[in-house]
Amino acid sequence: MDGVTRTAPDPLPDPRALRPRLPSPLQEIDDEPFARRGIRLLLKRDDLIHPDLPGNKWRKLEPNLRAAAAAGERALLTFGGAYSNHLRATAAAGRLLGFATIGVVRGDELAGAPLNPSLARCAADGMHLHFIDRSRYRRKSDPDVLAALHDRFGAYRVIPEGGSNSLAAQGCTELGRELRETPDTLVDTVAVACGTGGTLAGLAAGLGPRQRALGLPVLKGGCPHFLQETVEELQRAAFGGPRGDWRLDDRFHCGGYARRTPELDAFADAFEDRHGLPLERIYVAKLLYGLTTLAEEGAFAPGSTVAAVITGTP
Repeated sequence: MDGVTRTAPDPLPDPRALRPRLPSPLQEIDDEPFARRGIRLLLKRDDLIHPDLPGNKWRKLEPNLRAAAAAGERALLTFGGAYSNHLRATAAAGRLLGFATIGVVRGDELAGAPLNPSLARCAADGMHLHFIDRSRYRRKSDPDVLAALHDRFGAYRVIPEGGSNSLAAQGCTELGRELRETPDTLVDTVAVACGTGGTLAGLAAGLGPRQRALGLPVLKGGCPHFLQETVEELQRAAFGGPRGDWRLDDRFHCGGYARRTPELDAFADAFEDRHGLPLERIYVAKLLYGLTTLAEEGAFAPGSTVAAVITGTP
């Protein structure tokens, strides 16, 4: 089947055997733009959950992996761009747990080119990379596209781009519960950078009644309207209807996915210098840049506590 090797052990291990660090640590940061407005800033260090499956990737993949193992499925097929964190995490999960993995990559022009470090890591972890043109990639959910992939690769479990489906949203409710049950402090606002919306959908559902979730999209175009509809649909699929108090602010994508501006880089460099914490630039830097701007605009009341979910490492 097109070079895909399926040598998974039987039975497949439970993903929890990987010993994730849960609940993830909560780190307080004394950052001047927040402190001078009387706002407490906490970092929810989901990047420390697991070295190969950090952040929301663990929370979204783990329930999908358990479902695949319970169904006796031995292969996972998923989608992503050339620098997809989700592809890397899925490939790592396959290596660690014995799943065959197939990554459908956006852009057939990449097929004959040297692999970038992200895709090279996927390949080293055993993922079979299948490149398709951008037009077909946009139709990746169409039955004819999925049928062609099935004819080529055989049986597999489909995990959507970014890992966001109803199982992923259910998995991310635990993130909200961990922040709802934080000892000694009430977190008023929990913010997360958004790609496909699954983390925000679950986070909002897990938070308490006096807490709100804030999503900052990192993609340009169709946001927040498109992402608003996506999160609403994920909540309907996962929970039967809307859950939690959440909203989106789409002003901080800095030009689109993986795009950066001099202002973003200057902010990230200064934050790293102040706190000795390297910032992942596609999601995390934009999240903290956006939160700092909102604090300066007076979006958070003095005396309130804001938690930023750190979803990945540089």
